[in-house]
Amino acid sequence: MINVKLSQKKSVLKVLCLGAHSDDIEIGCGGSVLKLIQEYRRTSFSWVVFSSNEIRKREAEKSAEAFLVDAERNVVVLNKFRDGFFPYSGGEIKDYFEELKRELDPDLIFTHQRLDLHQDHRLISELTWNTFRDHLILEYEIPKYDGDLGAPNVFTHLDEAICKKKVRYILEHFKSQASNQWFAEEAFQAIMRLRGIESNSASQYAEAFYCRKLALV
Repeated sequence: MINVKLSQKKSVLKVLCLGAHSDDIEIGCGGSVLKLIQEYRRTSFSWVVFSSNEIRKREAEKSAEAFLVDAERNVVVLNKFRDGFFPYSGGEIKDYFEELKRELDPDLIFTHQRLDLHQDHRLISELTWNTFRDHLILEYEIPKYDGDLGAPNVFTHLDEAICKKKVRYILEHFKSQASNQWFAEEAFQAIMRLRGIESNSASQYAEAFYCRKLALV
């Protein structure tokens, strides 16, 4: 296991977080977001959600506010592409990615993993790679009914306090999802504990990602 840190040469660490649905970013990389804000003196986040209705929009706004409260700068954008129909709205979503490319030059991008079986997640991952060719992209995982968890190759070790904060924020802010069987404190903690085992985390917890391409210079 090799430990790697992001460069601190730049004055501001710019991070782009992409999520198909209102809670995806928080579930997939919320702990890593909290750790980056904790460890890097200056952070700037662009937080982009592609699908939300009025209820989930309010939840997502409050959640992003909680996760990013200590970031130096943040921009939260909540779009209204139709949930479950992203492949059929691909042209519009592609146009939106082209706008992002003109506006942003992030140091790090969090997005969905390429082999995710949810069609909306998968399209966001594909368009991330189509759009950003010279950026560090980490693909996060979302546990769900489809059973598409794999063997990720990049890990963020998280202390127990960050894990608890991540889970607390998710449960507090996304109450519309509480009736879903996958929306459970035990599930969110379990995946981080499992990835902690796989990455030999001293704290016992981790979030996991897929990194398809990485150049050491």
